This record gives sequence, C-alpha cells and structure tokens, in this order.
Amino acid sequence: MTQELTPALHDRDRAAVRDALPGRPAEGSGRVRGPGWWRDAVIYQIYVRSFADGDGDGVGDLRGARERLPHLARLGVDAVWLTPFYASPQADGGYDVADYRTVDPLFGDLDDARALLRTAHRLGLRVIMDVVPNHTSDRHEWFRQALHEGPGSPARARYLFRPGRGPAGELPPNDWESVFGGPAWTRTENPDGTPGEWYLHLFAPEQPDLDWDDAEVRREFDAILRFWLGLGVDGFRVDVAHGMVKAEGLPDIGHGQQARLIGTQRLPFFDQDGVHEIHRHWRRLLDSYDGERIGVAEAWAPTSERLALYVRPDEMHQAFNFQFLRSPWDAGELRAVIDESLRATGSVGAATTWVLSNHDVVRHSTRYAPDDPEQGLRRARAAALLMLALPGSAYIYQGEELGLPEVTDLPDTVRQDPSFLRSDGQDGLRDGCRVPIPWSGTEEPYGFGPKP
Repeated sequence: MTQELTPALHDRDRAAVRDALPGRPAEGSGRVRGPGWWRDAVIYQIYVRSFADGDGDGVGDLRGARERLPHLARLGVDAVWLTPFYASPQADGGYDVADYRTVDPLFGDLDDARALLRTAHRLGLRVIMDVVPNHTSDRHEWFRQALHEGPGSPARARYLFRPGRGPAGELPPNDWESVFGGPAWTRTENPDGTPGEWYLHLFAPEQPDLDWDDAEVRREFDAILRFWLGLGVDGFRVDVAHGMVKAEGLPDIGHGQQARLIGTQRLPFFDQDGVHEIHRHWRRLLDSYDGERIGVAEAWAPTSERLALYVRPDEMHQAFNFQFLRSPWDAGELRAVIDESLRATGSVGAATTWVLSNHDVVRHSTRYAPDDPEQGLRRARAAALLMLALPGSAYIYQGEELGLPEVTDLPDTVRQDPSFLRSDGQDGLRDGCRVPIPWSGTEEPYGFGPKP
C-alpha cells in the first residue's frame, strides 16, 4: 500500500500563515506583477540532482522538477530556486560551470528548461536560477585557452594567475586557503612543459576564480544574464556574491584555518567593497526587463550592517540571512538575531530574507536536536512557523515541508562533497542534506523516479 509522507506543517497551519502574506499567486493565475513581490515571498529551493527523476536514470532532472511543480503550487510558495543545471563536470555539484548557456545532459536540455518555465508560470510560480560568477570550471573554454596561451595573454587576464613566491616560484603567491581545504592556489605547467604560474581557486582546483577587473568577464556575464532573462527566468541567486572582488594586491591573511572566519570578519577575498559596483550594474540590467526580475545575494558578511549593504535600493533585491540560519535553538539568541536583522535591513529600506536550511548545511531538524529526532522535528515545525510569520521573505529547502532530517550514516564511498575528499573525511559533510527526496511509497525509489 502506498503511503504519502505527512508534511511537518499541518495544512491548516500553513494556510493560516500563508494567507496572512499579501501578493500570494493563485494556482493557474500566471506570474504576479505586483510591486515588490520578493519582499514577502516564500521561495522553495530545488536541488535539481536530488529533487525528482523524470527519465528513470536515478538522477534528478528538469523534467522531474517540472512534473512536481503542482506540489509546490499546492504548498502555496511564490517561486522556486533551481540550483545549477548548466553543462558541468560536476566536480562540485554543478557549481563548476563549463558552459553557461547549455543544460547538462544529466539534467535535460534547453527544451526541458523552457518547458519548466512555461509550466511554472502557468501555475503562478516564478523561477529563480543559480548564476555562478566567482569562478568557472577548469573545463570551461576560457580556462583551456588560458592554459594554452600562457603568461601575459588576454586569455589569462580573465582569471587570477600570478607568479609564485620563492627562488623558483615554487611557493603559492599568498597564504590564502581554499574553503574546501588546502591551499587556494594550484600551479600550472607552461606550454613548453616547464613549471608555470599559479591560479587562484577559493573552492576546488576545478573551479578557477575569475578576475572581475577584466572587462571581457563583465561583458560575458551581462550576455549570460540576458540569455536566461530572454528565456523567461525571473531572477538569479548569485553564488558567492560576496567573493567576486578580491583586495588589491591579494595580501596575506597571516594565519591558517581561514574557512572558520567566513561570516565572522572581513577577509581579503570576501566582502570587499568593490562587489557593490558590480551588483549595482546587475540591478540596472535586471530593472531593464519587465516583470520585476530579481537578484538574490549569497553573501557571507560579518555583521548585519555589512549584509544590509547588499540590499540597498540600487543593489540586490535579497540577501540570505545566514546569522539566522546559524543561530542555535535558544529563544534569546534567536530574538537577538531577528531584532538586529530587522533593524539593519530596515535601515536601507529592504526586507529581511530568512532561511533555516539549504544544500550547504545540516538540515535544521537535525541541528536543533542531534540526538533526539522527535524533538528535532518539533523544533523544526516551530522554527518554520516562526520564520513564515516574520516580516520579510522566507526560503524553504526541499524536504523541509516533510520535516526531513539529515542523513548522517552515508558510507564514504558515495560521498561527493569536495570538502570531504580534500580533508580526508574530516570535513565537508554536505551530502547528507542532498539525498533524493522520498515522495511516496514504502519501497525504493520512494517516488523519486520511475521504478527500474
């Protein structure tokens, strides 16, 4: 007998909270054009690879996501955010992009993307997609050209290549560490086979950082945004929006364990003031299209005041409130973060964007009570009601409506997080929140896709 999973929020509770929010689109009504729709929107994050499998190959895809959109419309969300489905070697879950105008065959093709957009808009759902401007894949044609053409070439100017330190350039250009562990620099080989320059990668070596001082980089991303806006996308979640500009001269930090400082203090590779000029340009580009297309900043900032800079009236429309996400299950700490967040965003005339979980963190039903799943579920339900009742916008990660916990017993052989692989299993445990969604039934694949 098939048994549907029970949502963590009862229908009457969810409806009561959602009905209190203005501007809710009705199913089948098409996109809502009201002013400032994002200010109180509820947006559902789809991690495409593990949301729903439409073709039976065991991997989530655009067809599967499109077929499940009616479920999201019934939940009453206003929009969906799709994680990257671009052509990619998948070294970091698609955040290593090889071609920004092509859909990876793993997820479908451009026709599938167009069909998803049509279905979503018919259901009254807007569609936000990831854009990854801090870095490309090392398989991107630009990076291949950079390696082939060598030092001093225009192709290398698109990235952050630097000579090494030491008598023979054998040391990295500075002491920066990768967020995924190890040095943030990898040495190249010159076209003649001799040791060459180093390139910066704040994440995996397969993700070389772009140089946003280069005019060609800026023009190319203008064209990428316009390509997808022309297909009908309603906005972009900007990956690593805080990291697109590095401090002049790429100065040393002076100590290790730098990843632990992210979001606690300004670093020379994150939250530099120069990013705001880029965001203002993108805001003007978005505003040139009808339908209130939006930009959403993934921005780790050390204070609420610094985060508020990303959502000034001429910059991004939203920025995730990671201080709220990081708060423990403590009434006093939650209250303090809420009050401070509302004050900071209010000072620039913006709405706060609340989030409890996403594809990069342990699910909050597990974080709030690691050793007591039932208590964790109760707290997750209460946190969801709190978040949805707060002024501002809220993001829901796939499976939150079911109260899904983190999967903590994945064998090492199936883990794909590059942080896990680069730290000998001591870090990088993001795979547990990225497992396939169990839609229904008591046997595999639990409605995730067609049975083999």
